[in-house]
Amino acid sequence: MRLYRLGKLPGQQSMLIFHALARMGREGLILVSPAEPIVSIGYFQDARKVADLEYCRARGISVMRREIGGGTTFLDENQIFFQLVMRRDNPAFPRKIAALYELVAGPCVDTYRDLGVDAVFRPVNDVITRDGRKVSGLGGADIGECMVFVGNIILDFDYRSMASILKVPSEKFRDKVYKSLEENLTTLLRETGKRPPRREVEDLLAKRFAARVGPLEEAPLEAEVLKAACELEKEFMSDEFLFKKGKVHGDHIKIAEGASVLEQNYKALGGLITVTCAVSNGTIRDISVSGDFTFYPRERLGNLEEALVGVKREAAEVEQALRRFYEDFGIDSPGVTPADFAKAVCGG
Repeated sequence: MRLYRLGKLPGQQSMLIFHALARMGREGLILVSPAEPIVSIGYFQDARKVADLEYCRARGISVMRREIGGGTTFLDENQIFFQLVMRRDNPAFPRKIAALYELVAGPCVDTYRDLGVDAVFRPVNDVITRDGRKVSGLGGADIGECMVFVGNIILDFDYRSMASILKVPSEKFRDKVYKSLEENLTTLLRETGKRPPRREVEDLLAKRFAARVGPLEEAPLEAEVLKAACELEKEFMSDEFLFKKGKVHGDHIKIAEGASVLEQNYKALGGLITVTCAVSNGTIRDISVSGDFTFYPRERLGNLEEALVGVKREAAEVEQALRRFYEDFGIDSPGVTPADFAKAVCGG
């Protein structure tokens, strides 16, 4: 497998190389940082609901949607990202998503330990310190013939900027977000009092990944991969793609007289589920599901929504419909079960 040390790339480009590799069916481990701040929206999220787009626009911070689940993140040069692209026909490829997360979490945990932080993996997709503070969040998705997993080593973190780019109901709420981030997210600098050289961190990550996925051959980025990434940039930075989740439903929900629209959140082990649904006479007429969970195959989330249209908004019936859907489409959503989705839809 090839190792691409890409240093610092223009913000969105730092997140597009792995998309290009995966679509081209090429494997590789990428180590990279964005040269300037960027906001990355999870694939199943509604950008209008989770990011303060006016704030980002006013400050020249790019906002992009990625083809990986998870939550909204603030990326900058103080984070070193590792992006593992593996073909699904690779003999070393684990069959279960949960096992893949363990595969990717291992090198991250070991690298933090090498650098003096006693880190552990917390399923489904977090790396934390022994006392529970998060030091890395992992995300994954199926893209083309490949699976991609992304995580980071956080040298330092701009808590204020992260709190500022989020869509919140009030400044008082934003202040609570900021304080919560400081309490629950930590960095190498905070934990050890030191900021190691970038090369040292990269060497450790490469060593730890090689022990799990096999030898890594350092290589320059091929011109055709960079070209493919530049072509993807036009798509990924477009309003059409950024607001894809919001356009599927939202403005187009039709409600019969006497019907109501409900929006609620449910926190499952594997992430937050947000449901907006139109209900008429107790029956789901239209529904949109978003959140920061992992869902495979990702393109089947639309089929999940379709499977619930016409179903009575009662927990038992919704869960039964979802269990059939999971079986029919072979769905894998670590830490999120049909029962969790039913609770999100019906309240629980």
